[in-house]
Amino acid sequence: MESLLKTPLYETYQEMGAKTIDFGGWALPVQFSSIKEEHHAVRNHAGLFDVSHMGEIEVKGEDAFPYLQKMMTNDVSKLKVNGAQYTAMCYEDGGTVDDLLVYKFSEAHYLLVVNAANIEKDFDWLNEHKEGNVSLENKSDEVAQLAIQGPEAEKILQRLTDVDLSEIGFFKFKDKVDISGTEALVSRTGYTGEDGFEIYCASNQAPHLWNVLLKEGEPEGILPCGLGARDTLRFEAKLALYGQELTKDISPLEAGIGFAVKTKIEEDFIGKEALASQRENGLERKLVGIEMIDRGIPRTHYNVYIGDEYIGEVTTGTQSPTLKKNVGLALLKKEYTELGTVVEVEVRKKRLKAKVVSTPFYKRQK
Repeated sequence: MESLLKTPLYETYQEMGAKTIDFGGWALPVQFSSIKEEHHAVRNHAGLFDVSHMGEIEVKGEDAFPYLQKMMTNDVSKLKVNGAQYTAMCYEDGGTVDDLLVYKFSEAHYLLVVNAANIEKDFDWLNEHKEGNVSLENKSDEVAQLAIQGPEAEKILQRLTDVDLSEIGFFKFKDKVDISGTEALVSRTGYTGEDGFEIYCASNQAPHLWNVLLKEGEPEGILPCGLGARDTLRFEAKLALYGQELTKDISPLEAGIGFAVKTKIEEDFIGKEALASQRENGLERKLVGIEMIDRGIPRTHYNVYIGDEYIGEVTTGTQSPTLKKNVGLALLKKEYTELGTVVEVEVRKKRLKAKVVSTPFYKRQK
């Protein structure tokens, strides 16, 4: 683990006996107790994640808005002050550079939150296409991010701040919130399919905040959670993971995040033409849910067939802790994506039957 990047909570993981792994060059906890236990804690009570490996890029200047409108697939003009927007950045051919969140402080000040493995690539891409009066700053090393997720998340966090959290709507945020003496940006967002908050603070404040949140959440049964549960939770809710559902070879439309692609807006953005053409001419591939009929678990990159024809591959698959079924997301040829279609997944050189099912696998009851 010596050569790996570490978040400000690395020493804390060691003390808690977490099992750490190499995740995209970072030493991160895969689990603290067990993946299933942590998964169920988030679905039923609350879980706390360290997501400080994510990247933060600040965009400032009087041309920040037109510049971001050119870079992003979503319509940035719809973003209001103290709002967050999910979007993607694409190459000219429609392949995905990254999926990310845009936070708006003012017309001339935004924060982009990007995937950890893509920080340098994204920063270079943004710099390469910079126009007008725009400044970019990579603040990833200065900012830590914690995520408190689950039905009890608001109740726990509310006891640590005077700010009325119920006033922070979904995909809205409030800056300079005092949480137990730490100043933070609090955003009602997450990557689990549950209600909750992502909290951005100065790197050196993260250990204090982590410990305070875990202590405060004890009565509700909060658990520290690792990457394992983060993956099973986001997968059940059909939230895309860059490198699996989205890549330079998979467009946002193919990956099922077409809601974040606005090809009808007047302004041109990078990849707009290719994505508009995919929309008009129909996609050749589509991301769908599959459920195993035969016994076996569909894993990432497993091939999918109908008869002798290769029709695509699994992007993510596991045994769903919530549903207790073996399910996967698969990018398949469009003509084989009707619900109920029976396909075969190659699991360890054996062809096992599965069927196309509706997604998301899990949706919380509001």
